Amino acid sequence: MIRQPPPPRSVLAVDVGRRRIGLAGCDPLGLTITPLPPLARGAFSDDLQRLRPLVAQRRVQALVVGLPLDASQQPTAQASHCRRYGQRLALALELPLAWVDEHGSSWEAGERHGLHGDRSGQLDSAAAALLLEQWLRQGPEALPVSPATPKLDQPAGAETF
Repeated sequence: MIRQPPPPRSVLAVDVGRRRIGLAGCDPLGLTITPLPPLARGAFSDDLQRLRPLVAQRRVQALVVGLPLDASQQPTAQASHCRRYGQRLALALELPLAWVDEHGSSWEAGERHGLHGDRSGQLDSAAAALLLEQWLRQGPEALPVSPATPKLDQPAGAETF
């Protein structure tokens, strides 16, 4: 099955970590991906309060959230945390949501940008930029999120788990 690239729109990619959230955005045509300043994690309500202005300013129309899978495409211990956080965020911001397998994204971002050992959060946002790049390249389409939305936990390239 050949995946079609998603339609053009402003998208925010989120790399959910325990201490920080890496952020990256793209222009409405999906041509330019920009790592954004990372967000130091706090209570969800605090994170949301800081993300709302960014979403409004960038006119974000969809979220892409990294889902950490292992080399066998199985969810890691962090995956359920990222899944819950991504769904809460999409619901609160009333945005459609897509998942991307983030296996190796931090390592690749560190290699690509020389950020290994980074403690400023630049690595987190560089990883979010890679997630967005991957989503733009291979899809799938972002799905609307509601409390009754069934099985949104399939990342691009992972058909089952």
